[in-house]
Amino acid sequence: MIAREWQFPLPEKKHKKKYFGNLKIEVIDTGLCCHCAACASICPVEGITAGDKPIDFPNWVKDCVDCGACIKVCPRWDYQPLNGIGEYIEITSARSKRFVGQDGAMVSEITASAIEMGLIQAAIFVGRDEEWRTKVITIKSPEQLYDRKITGTKYSYADVLPALKDAVIKYESVAFVGTPCMISAVRKLQKAFKKFERVKLSIGLFCTENFYHHELYEFLLNKKGVDLRNSVKTDIKKGKFIVRLKDGGKVSFPVKELEEIIPPGCKVCQDFAAVESDVSVGSVGSGSRFSTVVVRNEIVKQIIDYIRENDYAEFSEPKLEIVQKLCNYKIKIHPYPPKKKEEKEGEGKTEEKGDKE
Repeated sequence: MIAREWQFPLPEKKHKKKYFGNLKIEVIDTGLCCHCAACASICPVEGITAGDKPIDFPNWVKDCVDCGACIKVCPRWDYQPLNGIGEYIEITSARSKRFVGQDGAMVSEITASAIEMGLIQAAIFVGRDEEWRTKVITIKSPEQLYDRKITGTKYSYADVLPALKDAVIKYESVAFVGTPCMISAVRKLQKAFKKFERVKLSIGLFCTENFYHHELYEFLLNKKGVDLRNSVKTDIKKGKFIVRLKDGGKVSFPVKELEEIIPPGCKVCQDFAAVESDVSVGSVGSGSRFSTVVVRNEIVKQIIDYIRENDYAEFSEPKLEIVQKLCNYKIKIHPYPPKKKEEKEGEGKTEEKGDKE
């Protein structure tokens, strides 16, 4: 059991409460929580809940055993935002010739190739049901990745890290696909618990924000007349949220209209490119049906070389300046510490005056 491996020094408490009480005050109640669910994955009494609702531990006063693990693995405890493109060996643009995905299907291609190369035994992916509710899928063969309900972006939280905990107990080598905050949580888990060293490949997704499924579903249904059960793909491109429908139609609107349902934890995140991942993947900087791939270490370089050698993908040059632009934009719109309301209003007035001049 992972609990037997706890050898880390206990984090310092900031309040005279149990450790989860400290996490609640400093991270959850302040709106810093990114809903990565690292705390839920590692809680020895399994009292922390995630799912399609904010992180909670309903009976923490009674049931928390005060071990400190939740704080140790939380990427938002003593939060310092990460940003920029990050370190890399190579950046390329590619499209898989074997799989169909969100854009170039390179997350699927990299995962399938890693399995074929014997680098990993399993990978943790997020699938969906007919209403686009997320569900975690364990990929053990490339053939599973032909299922379109497994590939592609869902824009809703999923309990991926609890599933990863089960995977590192069962398998010797695992791949993980997640948003930047989840990748940061995995790095903390790897430092705290030896079993998580079995995560041999972390694939980070370019990310601007994520949503609770029920809020996104209700927003689309009630305000845009779109039932996700009739959709085949959701996307965010050039500041637009796009829903492609089964009948060939498309609904598109500015992402800023979703402001009311963007979780507070997303509004303090500056990491667009998942800088702590082994490889980052996203559509920004690439042409239609291609993915930008940021290769950050030699293991991923070997995987990309394998893909080239087997002619599994088509490659082209990405536009790095566009990726950098989005990285900078996320820093601009998500200042940390967050600006006060009056500061934002003051900025707005200055901009309006400048426009008139």
